[in-house]
Amino acid sequence: MDKRGKKYFLKEEKEFQSDLGIIDEKQIKDSSVGDTLITHLNHEFKVIKPNINDFIDLMDRRCSILVKKDIGSVLAHTGLGSGNNVVDAGTGAGAIALNFANVVGSKGMVYSYEIREDFAEIAKKNIETFGLNNIIIKNKDIKEGINEKNIDLIFLDLPKPYEIFEDVYESLNLGAWLVVYAPYIDQAELAFRVAKKLHFQNIDIIEVLERGIEVKTQGTRPKTRMIGHTGYLFFARKL
Repeated sequence: MDKRGKKYFLKEEKEFQSDLGIIDEKQIKDSSVGDTLITHLNHEFKVIKPNINDFIDLMDRRCSILVKKDIGSVLAHTGLGSGNNVVDAGTGAGAIALNFANVVGSKGMVYSYEIREDFAEIAKKNIETFGLNNIIIKNKDIKEGINEKNIDLIFLDLPKPYEIFEDVYESLNLGAWLVVYAPYIDQAELAFRVAKKLHFQNIDIIEVLERGIEVKTQGTRPKTRMIGHTGYLFFARKL
């Protein structure tokens, strides 16, 4: 990470070049987490151990991904934990699948369905680069059927998710959660009505807004810009 906070993901121990100068291969090879590396232009870079958010910030993503405020709400609301099994549909670049896999750990599994072959390939490469081996990417339309059973969470980021709620219900464990990410309120409303008919419980729809706080010499106040609407989160539990 450079002094501006810009991050770089180095896959190999070779010479690194940026607008702040060059770091030779030997410096990188001999470095460890916490070290400061100096470029030939005398600029400092700090070596840090990347976490899941650092990697997602830098990974190949040719489509929009869920932002942290929504991902965090899904994890907190459903109580996802170590050893749980998850089905995710609408993989995209793999951001939410990576978060799920990071939480469920080596004892859990994430099965992610993606209808587009190009997105599925990008997600596979991203997952392989980060090094998680508890995610299976399926280049398949989930509407053709969910193969997995005894699932603890099914997350759907699809245009018409309610069309497969019956299959979802059959695949979920008792006490497990269905979550839908819906950009438009109409999708969330239809999801609510269909889930109600199928006897899902604890049905809820939320919108998460995030406003930062700025601290200045003059005083402290909310930032004038905030992360507003991204999508609606629909939750329903099989009980």
